Amino acid sequence: MTDPRVTKLAQVLVRYSLNLKPGEHFVMRTSPLAEELNLAVFEEAIKAGAFVTLMQSVPGARQIFYKYASPDQLEHINDFEKLTTETYAAYLAIDAASNTRELSGIDPKLFAQVSKANAPLEKTFMERAASGKLRWSLTVYPTQAFAQEAEMSLPDYQDFVYGAGMLNEPDPILHWKKVSADQKEIVAWLTGHDKVVLKGSSVDLRMSVKGRKFISADGKCNFPDGEIFTGPVEDSAEGWIRFSYPAIEYGQEVADIELTFEKGKAIKEKASKNQELLTGQLNSDAGARYLGELGIGTNYGIQKFTKHMLFDEKLGGTIHLALGASYPETGGKNASGIHWDMLCDMKDAEITVDGELFYKDGKIVIH
Repeated sequence: MTDPRVTKLAQVLVRYSLNLKPGEHFVMRTSPLAEELNLAVFEEAIKAGAFVTLMQSVPGARQIFYKYASPDQLEHINDFEKLTTETYAAYLAIDAASNTRELSGIDPKLFAQVSKANAPLEKTFMERAASGKLRWSLTVYPTQAFAQEAEMSLPDYQDFVYGAGMLNEPDPILHWKKVSADQKEIVAWLTGHDKVVLKGSSVDLRMSVKGRKFISADGKCNFPDGEIFTGPVEDSAEGWIRFSYPAIEYGQEVADIELTFEKGKAIKEKASKNQELLTGQLNSDAGARYLGELGIGTNYGIQKFTKHMLFDEKLGGTIHLALGASYPETGGKNASGIHWDMLCDMKDAEITVDGELFYKDGKIVIH
């Protein structure tokens, strides 16, 4: 019997996040491990009148690919991914892993090679999303592997995932519409400003957001959600930051990351674990050392770091910076094959915007 929260999640994704319409081409990229949610989303999408395509990954296939692929295979752009990115109206990714460390033994240079080859497709995806021609969303289906990473039992992790999405509420969509309204007020306050300064025990960083647009993340592109983000002016970041939490990329953990910025570029990087992966990704293309995003987590219902960035970047009391590609809808211009979010605790820090206190000790303080 299907968990009623899974049915609600499928309804929210199709009716609210993606807002599927009759006749639209919709691709769902998922795994057999998420069968319960796959079928529920498929049913809702069919009822909505969409033309549905399922892309099922096979657990273990990525490890085989990176282990045996030739240079030509690593750099090959999948024809079907190109077709869906360039022409489909809606895209949903359901993350459901059986082994989060599947790629832990792979040479980081191979990841950089694939990222560089996929940069043009990533640019097309972001441009179509920014223009409204492509609506997309990312969600998680709770698996044993994710529960273990979060140091929870599977039932507890299921409660965490569905609770974060407010799927215990009679009408979760009403909740997310309220989040949208509340965050629009914060976005309105930020609009038209320029200098952002972050100061605390783990950060001393300045950047400009002049002419950039802040976006309210309210359950559309990510579910669950809860953040406000923009694309900093590309050559403006100056200073230093230490990311309090490990960054996860290709299932590998990069710990104690410290970055130093000059004229927008990360000129120095350090990590206590997997430094080679960090440097390899930052050297993958010309845009990888520049910031594509400044995000502020606003979901105080997510109270635990779980090693899954979909949840972790929304943590109330944190900010995240993404190295690499900007979201064009913010006005950001940085292009890269990577978009790598890194998370910093701000519970003893503050953010000023054009000299006015905006955020202190993990909370937005404007009225």
